[in-house]
Amino acid sequence: MEATRKAIVVGCGGMGQAWIRNLQSNARAEIVGLVDLRQDVAKEIAESNGLDTARVFAGVGEAIDACDADFVVDVTVPEAHCPVTLNALGAGLPVIGEKPMAESMESARKMVAASEKSGKLYMVSQSRRYHVGHASCRQFIKSGVIGPVSTVNCDFYIGAHFGGFRDNMPSPLILDMAIHHFDLCRFLIDADPVAVYAHEFNPKGSWYSGDVAASVIFEMSDGIVFTYRGSWCAEGHPTSWNGDWRIIGDRGTVLMEKDRPAEAHAVIDMQQQGFHRDVAPSTAQDVEINGDGIAGSLNEFLDWLDNGATPQGECHDNIKSLAMVHAAIESSGKKQRQVIQIG
Repeated sequence: MEATRKAIVVGCGGMGQAWIRNLQSNARAEIVGLVDLRQDVAKEIAESNGLDTARVFAGVGEAIDACDADFVVDVTVPEAHCPVTLNALGAGLPVIGEKPMAESMESARKMVAASEKSGKLYMVSQSRRYHVGHASCRQFIKSGVIGPVSTVNCDFYIGAHFGGFRDNMPSPLILDMAIHHFDLCRFLIDADPVAVYAHEFNPKGSWYSGDVAASVIFEMSDGIVFTYRGSWCAEGHPTSWNGDWRIIGDRGTVLMEKDRPAEAHAVIDMQQQGFHRDVAPSTAQDVEINGDGIAGSLNEFLDWLDNGATPQGECHDNIKSLAMVHAAIESSGKKQRQVIQIG
């Protein structure tokens, strides 16, 4: 029988509560501590979820000292990810944290180094990877249905009235949301970033103070070009939160839009003459996944605790997705926008 693993959850906001629900519904996990600067809020969350209010703390170090925990869940704001993770890893506890890994590459590299020094796992939960539609699309592409991939396009347009910290971030779309899409591109096509050219802007009518829209072109490994267009203040005709995707290979195209199963049109006869070649439609078949969204990333993390199986989102891999974010922001911030090499 697998052991129950004891968790400290750091951050009791909306996402923190989502993690609490997922931890409580997982038979392999138990919450032994909650951490939040707003202790009154944390106590309310503890009470509403049937947790011991005596196990509420203002700081992660205090919680680690008081609780017999096996791991830490970091659901703080991006600026706090580095200190929380360094504190936990320094105490010998593995960490699973929310994206993005950090607010800067310097902080991210410190976190990777701390994981190496401690010998403990630091995993970033990229929840979009744990979605049957995305896993099925990845397998569909790997099957060769459209041949070798050359081009990937993702569109993301949502009018999101959050309020709170996102409204005042300098790059809310790229730093807080596009990390999902950038990482999902890597997941779907098994490619890594090489270089980027980006243009961020704040559209007319925006209720954000920072640049909340962007057009970004990535050069990926194997010569693949990934183009991303997005906005968090686009009213009407929204895309999926997961983005709407077009993936093009040398013999056809896969579309994954509005969260529907991926569909391909693939050339039947590559030798056919004429203006258009005939294509055959096909649809990706569902594949089995070990939990949806947060549940899937939590299961992979717990699998590592049980048998050492390296999960997706392990920090040495996830930092490549974060590098896409910060390189795009760097490119956009140049007075004369430049292509930024990634590596």
